[in-house]
Amino acid sequence: MKTLKWISIGACALAPTVALGTTLETVQSRDSVRCGVNAAQPGFSSLDDNDTYRGLDTDVCRAIAAAALGDASKVDFVPLDSVERFTALQSGEVDLLSRTTTWTSSRDTTQGMHFTGVSYYDGQAFMVASDLGVQSAEDLDGAAVCTQSGTTSELNLSDYFRVNDMHYDAVVFDSPEQSIAGFEAGRCDVLSSDASQLYAQRMQLADPDMAVVLPEIISKEPLGPAVRQGDDQWFNIVKWSLFAMLNAEELGVSSTNIDEHADSDNPDIARLLGQDGNFGEGMGLNDDWAYQIVKQVGNYAEMYDRNVGIDSNFNITRGLNALWRDGGIQYAPPIR
Repeated sequence: MKTLKWISIGACALAPTVALGTTLETVQSRDSVRCGVNAAQPGFSSLDDNDTYRGLDTDVCRAIAAAALGDASKVDFVPLDSVERFTALQSGEVDLLSRTTTWTSSRDTTQGMHFTGVSYYDGQAFMVASDLGVQSAEDLDGAAVCTQSGTTSELNLSDYFRVNDMHYDAVVFDSPEQSIAGFEAGRCDVLSSDASQLYAQRMQLADPDMAVVLPEIISKEPLGPAVRQGDDQWFNIVKWSLFAMLNAEELGVSSTNIDEHADSDNPDIARLLGQDGNFGEGMGLNDDWAYQIVKQVGNYAEMYDRNVGIDSNFNITRGLNALWRDGGIQYAPPIR
């Protein structure tokens, strides 16, 4: 593997510059993708009863392994907390982050990383104890609010309460596990985080009915995978792996019917499956890179439904995460 050169990026941690193609070469030499994920966020990244990571974010990692290595199982999952995740990416400890991380301007411009797309459109919300009788976030003046350090939630809380001329006492924890434990123990009246995380944390309570998620969404939290700056080839691979899953859903191609489309007359399907053109060549991939993703991991709908949607315990409606033609804003550029 080539020696990395270090540069300083503003006041942030040091980040390596990576020569074109280095990440793919490293991944292929190692024969695995090292993916930084959340240690325990059900629906997105958590260990199942067989100690296997499951969730929407982990399936994104598997899709990239399927594209780059032809085998979705060739992923080394690296659990990272919210503070260490960026350093792990910058230092080369992981090849990408797929860890419920919000795409923001500062992260995209000054922390040595590029976001490759939005795998889940989210927003920050509030969860309160049911016995408080609170119906709206506007009733939270003077509340003690549990939140997590090193996340966008802290700034969003400050902004929301200031704009609405309200006051709150922040109770800050280092991890989601500590945050929900503090809420359950009564150290705060309110827990605030991304709505997806709150629904997952509510399920972890001994009595989920003791808490309710309020309807207000106070921020935009586009969550998606991120890679180091400086390697356009790897950036394209991660980006188009997600786009392939979205395009497959739009075209009606799934893991269960993909082989029925082997001789499709639809040019978009033929290009997706590598039967027409060579759209993997520009990324250093085989012609069947997208076929491998859909065959082994599924299209976006399959990934969504089994992890957070109708086939999961969360049953979260697609909402903004529906395709553009179905009333959502998920939209992928075409493969052509």
